[in-house]
Amino acid sequence: MPQHGNVVINVNVEIPGRTLETMVQTARTLKGPDAKGHFRIDTADLVSHLISRFLVEGGFGDYVAAIQNYEGVRPMAGA
Repeated sequence: MPQHGNVVINVNVEIPGRTLETMVQTARTLKGPDAKGHFRIDTADLVSHLISRFLVEGGFGDYVAAIQNYEGVRPMAGA
């Protein structure tokens, strides 16, 4: 559930494979296996929460407010 004033959007985000491996390994270490020795981790949900928190806490709002950060961005659809 989004925090007050936030919206949920579905996007494709490109990250290095090694970064995803690190997230999964860290989650496995923190959560541990279940009684049968299996790890039950929703990787998509994990990535969503980590990236969302990074964007909120990392100053993404200020980043997108600076016009120079739009240089080199691929054209938007329909443009």
